[in-house]
Amino acid sequence: MHKSIGILGGMGPMATADLFQKIVALTKADSDNDHIRIYIDNNPQIPDRTTAILKGGKDPVPQMLDALRHLEACGADCIVMPCNTAHYFLDRLQPETKIPFISILESTAKACAAAHPGKTACILATTGTLCTGIYEKALSQEGVAYLLPGDRHREILMDGIYRIKAGERLTDPAPFQGMLEDLQAAGADYFILGCTELPLAVEQLSLSGSFVDPTLELAKAAIRFCGGEIK
Repeated sequence: MHKSIGILGGMGPMATADLFQKIVALTKADSDNDHIRIYIDNNPQIPDRTTAILKGGKDPVPQMLDALRHLEACGADCIVMPCNTAHYFLDRLQPETKIPFISILESTAKACAAAHPGKTACILATTGTLCTGIYEKALSQEGVAYLLPGDRHREILMDGIYRIKAGERLTDPAPFQGMLEDLQAAGADYFILGCTELPLAVEQLSLSGSFVDPTLELAKAAIRFCGGEIK
C-alpha cells in the first residue's frame, strides 16, 4: 500500500492546486485505486512569507503549524509545501513533527545537477527567497553554478507573482521574455522557476526558455517517497 502525502498549502491556492494536479498527472496508475492518497490543508490565512522575512511582518509559522497539525491528524506520511519561500521556515517546522518534510529546494537542486551538468542556473524567485540564500545553499551542495536576477528583474518577478496570487491571468509576455533574454546574455543557461506561481506564469504567457520547475520536481520526489512510479 502506498504511503500518503500531506500538502501544506494555501501559499497560494493556485500553486497548491498546481502541485496536486502534477502529482496526479505524473503518477503511473492503471485505475483510480493506483493513485496516492493526498491530504490537502489549503490555508490561505498563512501570512505572507516575503513580508515576514523582509519587513518584520506577521510570523507565518503559527498558521503553518496549525495546518501541519491537521495533516498529522489525517495520517500523512510526508509533508510537502508548494511555496519556495516557506522553506526558509522549515528549520522551525521540522522539529515540531515526526513526519518528514520533502524539500522543494533539495529536489530542485538534485534535478539541476542531473539535467544540466556544468551549466549555470538563474534563480527566479520572490525577493524574500532571494534574500535568504536558501536556494544558493541547496544548489551549492549539489555543485550547481548559479546567478541571481538584479533589482529591476526582481520587480518584474514580484509583480507577476502577486498578480497570479490575486487571481489575475497574465497576458503580456514582453516584460518576462525581455527579462529572460537579459539574464541569458548575463550567462544563464537555464532558469529555476523558484516561486510556485512562476510555472503558472510561464504557462499563461507561453514563454520560451529552458526551465526547471520546482513544483514538478517536488511532485516527483513525493511520488517516489510514497512508493509510486512516475510516468
